[in-house]
Amino acid sequence: KHELGLIAKLQYAPYFLTVNSIVRFARSEDILCQGRGSAANSAVCYVLGITSIDPGRNDLLFERFVSEERREPPDIDVDFEHARREIVMQWVFETYGRDHAALCSTVIRYRTKGAIRDVGKALGLTEDLTKMLSSQVWGWSEGVEPKHVEALNLDLGDRRLRLTLDLARQLMGTPRHLSQHPGGFVLTNDRLDELVPIEPAAMDARQVIEWDKDDIDVLKFMKVDILALGMLTAMKLGFDMLADHKGINLDLASIPAEDPRTYAMIRK
Repeated sequence: KHELGLIAKLQYAPYFLTVNSIVRFARSEDILCQGRGSAANSAVCYVLGITSIDPGRNDLLFERFVSEERREPPDIDVDFEHARREIVMQWVFETYGRDHAALCSTVIRYRTKGAIRDVGKALGLTEDLTKMLSSQVWGWSEGVEPKHVEALNLDLGDRRLRLTLDLARQLMGTPRHLSQHPGGFVLTNDRLDELVPIEPAAMDARQVIEWDKDDIDVLKFMKVDILALGMLTAMKLGFDMLADHKGINLDLASIPAEDPRTYAMIRK
């Protein structure tokens, strides 16, 4: 009652029903799925079968997921068997329409190695040289330092080399290209293609918009994350084997909790 009252007050019901429709389709195709993160704190998500964790049994706090004070729309990420996730994605496209549904983009930004590689190429440095310079970089460093260049016996007096390092440093953090979000769908009531260009993705039969997930959050569009998880494929194979060979029918919600033999195997 508490959850339903809050969902009604904040007008989040359409979001829950949309996620529910996607999960119901997956179950109709016998595709294993599971909501991840704080959605597991919700009794509504449990009853709808979006999650398989009973929040009552585990004494979980719903306000970690949806809170009247925060006023942030709920964010339910659902994992599907990685081998069959594409079936669900195509169903979303066909059900909501290709002019109402598309994947978000992810903006790939320059890090040190990529910046050195691209600038070096533009300035005509050899590939061997840019590889040598890149090898001096670890993680999110601020560029190649003079001491690293000297350690490679390179001459910092060389104008092209100096310019490469300087321009690469300036490029850090700037957008390089748009990539496809792993599974963030934008779904709209009105035509999406009247708001933002929709373009074909690199993968067949998928389409993306030019905005990333941060843009979508600011604009308060409905976003549903349809993610792929290899472990769910493995678990589905396990459930199928149990049913075929032992006649034991289990799903994510009915696996016996705190099974001593499982813990013994992990300890071993």
